[in-house]
Amino acid sequence: MIPNFPEIQRLFRQGRYQISIHAERERLAEDLDIVELEQAVGNGEVLEEYADDPRGWSCLILGYAGTKPIHLVIGWVSSGGQNLGRVRIITVYLPNPPWWRTPRERGERV
Repeated sequence: MIPNFPEIQRLFRQGRYQISIHAERERLAEDLDIVELEQAVGNGEVLEEYADDPRGWSCLILGYAGTKPIHLVIGWVSSGGQNLGRVRIITVYLPNPPWWRTPRERGERV
């Protein structure tokens, strides 16, 4: 099931999301707080969809906390192939060079 972005935003507003261990480590390394992640999803946009991800459908979101651009990769929480009505932050990071030229444009692979 490929969700629409307003559904993801609704689930975030309701607090129906999880943060993976990896995303939590990245969040702390980037000095981001939970409110910033929620703001970024609330005003964000989907940059890329990953329908063929072996872990299940996911997408890359670009959103802002104030003027700070934030990337989040979001996927569904599921069990036995059933969507549990929650989403998971798979990873989160600041889109900086060399990986990103701008928050919307990929940079050079290192």
